[in-house]
Amino acid sequence: MGKSVEYYLSRGFDRRMAEYFSKGRRRIVSVDAHEDYTLALCFDNGERRLYDCVDLLRKGTVFEVLLDRGTFLRAYLDEEACVAWDIDPTVDSRVVWSNKLELCPDTCYVDSVPITGGDAHV
Repeated sequence: MGKSVEYYLSRGFDRRMAEYFSKGRRRIVSVDAHEDYTLALCFDNGERRLYDCVDLLRKGTVFEVLLDRGTFLRAYLDEEACVAWDIDPTVDSRVVWSNKLELCPDTCYVDSVPITGGDAHV
């Protein structure tokens, strides 16, 4: 369990992140990328959440390469349980660090929405 919401707010966190950290961090246990640039995420507490990546995927940003749907669909979990993509799948990103893009589990949790019932993205 984390510290209080007020503690995190006093450290400069916005309210959503302060509330998240006060309840304890979550770890992603699985990721499934979808054609519509969303990620279905399962967390260590059993929650299933949907993360919409569309706003990240803009020309001129580091995530531009993910506009290629084939690249986006190659999402995986790395050693730190971050959602990751290898820009060039033939290059080992553990050796060539500049080949990998990643999203941290904290942001994925806070910026995602719960998946309920029979959602088609599960």
